[in-house]
Amino acid sequence: MHRAPQLTLPRGSKYLQSTWEKAYQDHRKKVRDAQPLVDTRAPLCLRHLHLNIKKLKLEEERLSVIDRDNYLLLEKMSCIMRTRAQTDNRNDYTHKRGNREQERHRVQRKNKIILGRITDSEPLYQARKWQEDWARTEKYQDTRMKHHGRQQTCKGKRN
Repeated sequence: MHRAPQLTLPRGSKYLQSTWEKAYQDHRKKVRDAQPLVDTRAPLCLRHLHLNIKKLKLEEERLSVIDRDNYLLLEKMSCIMRTRAQTDNRNDYTHKRGNREQERHRVQRKNKIILGRITDSEPLYQARKWQEDWARTEKYQDTRMKHHGRQQTCKGKRN
């Protein structure tokens, strides 16, 4: 025989007991049917944040450069395989020292020619003419001082 759960509350009357049991049963039903109030679902997925287009573009460019370099290497290797595969690296280090000496002598000759041109050329500045002009200017100033006595400034005031 199934009995309803006995409450630990004291019974004052059957009516009060049935009211408490009904309230308890309603409470249990509400607890059983309760929906969660906290949203525990995964957050929204925004595709533009997960898909980095610039990074993908840079990666694609890097891979295209690698493919192009691989193609060039393959072309060079096939050319080597078709020909007799002779190397073209020659060590001509002995000639480089002589070339440096010849270049140094050539530069020295050019420098001597330029030095000769500079020393043979006439100066553009005529210092003698400048000195004559200055002497004439001083002579004019002395003559003016003798005749006028005092010198006048630009505004006409006397010193």
